[in-house]
Amino acid sequence: MPSPALQLTDVRKTYRSGDEEVVALDHATLEVGRDELVALVGPSGSGKTTLLSVAGALLGPTEGDVRVGDTEIGDLSEKERTAFRGKEIGFVFQAVNLVPFLTARENLLVVAEMNGNLDKGAKHRADQLLDELGLGHRTGNQPGELSGGERQRVAIGRALMNEPSLVLFDEPTSALDTELGEQVMELIGREMRSRGVGGIFVTHDTRMTHHADRTLEIIDGRLKA
Repeated sequence: MPSPALQLTDVRKTYRSGDEEVVALDHATLEVGRDELVALVGPSGSGKTTLLSVAGALLGPTEGDVRVGDTEIGDLSEKERTAFRGKEIGFVFQAVNLVPFLTARENLLVVAEMNGNLDKGAKHRADQLLDELGLGHRTGNQPGELSGGERQRVAIGRALMNEPSLVLFDEPTSALDTELGEQVMELIGREMRSRGVGGIFVTHDTRMTHHADRTLEIIDGRLKA
C-alpha cells in the first residue's frame, strides 16, 4: 500500500520574539491520502501559512516529523530539501506568481527546466496539461493576456507539471468571483483525484470547503477536526 501524500506527526514550530517563544504550530498531527483534498480554515494568524510552509519543506519543524510520500523531510539537508520540493511538491500561491514575460506553456516548461528534465516528454506533458485545463487555445498567451481564472489554471498546471506527491494551495479562489471560484475548485478536485495526488488548500471562503474530502480548522496553531 503506498504511503500517504503527507504525514505530520506531533509537529511544533516556534519562533523567538525577544525573550518570548511564539508558538506557530502546536503539536500538529495530520495525514493526507494520495488522492485526498483537505481544506484548512482558520482566522488570520492561526498558523495556516506556517502549516503549509512546513508541509511544503519551506520551513523545518522545531519538533516532530514531516514525511512527504516515502521521504522524511527532517533528514534532508537544505540543498536536498530544495531539490525535493522541485520534484515532489507543487505550490499554487494566492498571487499566482506566474512569470509575466513567459507564455502559459513556457510557465509550465520552466519547472521542467529547473529540474533538469526539459525534453520532448516535458513539452508533451505541458501541452497535455494545458489542454486538460481548458487552455489548449491559450498556450502562447502571456499572463497579462489571460483572465484571472485562466491564470489560476496555468498555476495549477505548473504545480502538476512534475507529477508531485503533494500540492499545496494558498487561497486559490481569493481573487475570483463565486462562479469562477467554483469552477477552479471543481477543476482542482478533479485533476488531483484523477492523478492520485494529495493536497491541502487554505481558504477563508467556507463556501468552497464542500469541494474538500474533509475540512480542518486551525486556531492558535492547533489543528481541530
